[in-house]
Order: sequence, then structure tokens, then C-alpha cells
Amino acid sequence: MTADDLLIDRDRLGPGVLEVTFNRPERRNAFTKAMYGELRQLWEQTAEDRSVGVVVLRGAGGKAFAAGNEISDFLEADAVDYENWIREMFDRLWALPQVTIAAVDGVCVGGGLAVATHCDLRVATAASRFGYPIARTLGNALSGTVLYRCQAIFGESLTREMLLASRLVSADRAYAAGAITASVADATALDAEVADLAAGIAQASRVTIETTKHQLLARSRPAEASIEGEEALLREVYTGPDFNEGVRAFLAKEKPAFRR
Repeated sequence: MTADDLLIDRDRLGPGVLEVTFNRPERRNAFTKAMYGELRQLWEQTAEDRSVGVVVLRGAGGKAFAAGNEISDFLEADAVDYENWIREMFDRLWALPQVTIAAVDGVCVGGGLAVATHCDLRVATAASRFGYPIARTLGNALSGTVLYRCQAIFGESLTREMLLASRLVSADRAYAAGAITASVADATALDAEVADLAAGIAQASRVTIETTKHQLLARSRPAEASIEGEEALLREVYTGPDFNEGVRAFLAKEKPAFRR
């Protein structure tokens, strides 16, 4: 990771607002292993930082929040172990006592959507789109916890459409489903909406916010826990021919030819 892959700003959108920008626009802000590691440490530190009341996550460049993971990183480690390690970062984000907001401007897919669905709130520009088109691209599968988080936010019908039909969901449809709090015109309006949300949160009782987040987290964890035997199931997927072909085709910039 370069020093600029993650940009961190304080108070630009209001007092007590920590703003984290994924800054790899040339790769549509795809996450690297180093970025995930840095985010993991950041959430651990932020959880103890009483000066922060709101955490805003966004992508640079105006084309993507984040377009998944840097696929070459899967070649350097056991893919299931890597996914488990990433999921621990998601859990730290989800457990933050602060209110977390995903400010989406552009495509929000794969790992980017996993990050967004582990935030408390999501705001998006009207041109943004959401999805998990992995059945057409990589031939892998989501962990149960990531899948259930998407289902909890977008509903089962849109989650099935994302994964089974490989379709991206528009901001308008996401708003209609309650997955985002607002669909705004452009990046300027996005900043204004996030700043307005942050200003309202700054006036709220921290006790109420932290208690509510604790209750929701406690209720969600049993429902979103991995099913029995899931790791073995995922290991079969990640060592199987479809994922191998998906990675090969992605790195070669070709269309995958999955076996039927």
C-alpha cells in the first residue's frame, strides 16, 4: 500500500467526523491486503477515540466507492483464510460505537458493498449502483455473514437478483428498498447530505446511539453467524475450477469460461 491509498481527514464535514477515503481511483478503489490491514487497525483505534462521533467512508475519483478486492492478493495466501481475515475487519467496522456512514458515488460492488453494508447508514449519488456480480466474474461465493448483511440491508429479493442474476441495483431501487437513506444528484449534494446527517448525530445522545448499536449488534450476530460446515464449503469453492478460471480470466482481462 502506498501512503496515499487511504486518506484520512478529520472535521472536514463537521466536528468529530472522521472521513476515510479509499484512494485508488485508477483501480476503482479496489481493496488491497495492505488497505484491509490498515482499516483493521484504524477501527481498533477509532473504537477507543471519544473525540470521534461519526465515521464516513468514501471512494475517490467519482466512479466507484470500491470495486471489490485486488484479485492478485488471493494468489499470495489461502483464499478462505484471507476471506476470514477480511471478515474480521468487517466485524470491527460493524461493532464501532460511532455512527458509520458509507458515502457512495459510483459503483459499489464486491468488497466495496461488503464494507457499505457493514456501515450503519448509506447515502448515494443517483448514478451509483450496487451488487455482487461474482457469478459472472470470479466464480467464488460470499461468506454467510457477508451474505446475510446484504440481505438485511437490501432484502432477500434484491440480494438474490444481485447474486443469482449478476445484476447491479440502481440507487433509486436501493432507496426504495430502504438500503440507502438518500439518493442525491451529485458529489456536492452527497457532501451536503452527509454533513447534514453528521450535524444531527452530533446533537444526539451518545448513550442512546451506543446502546442502540449494541442492541442491534447483539440481535444481528446470531442470525448472521456462519452455517455449520461453511468453511469446508467455501474452501471447495476457492480451490475449484470456476474460481481458478475466474482469477485467470480477470488477470488476463478476458471473459471467464466457466464449465457448465
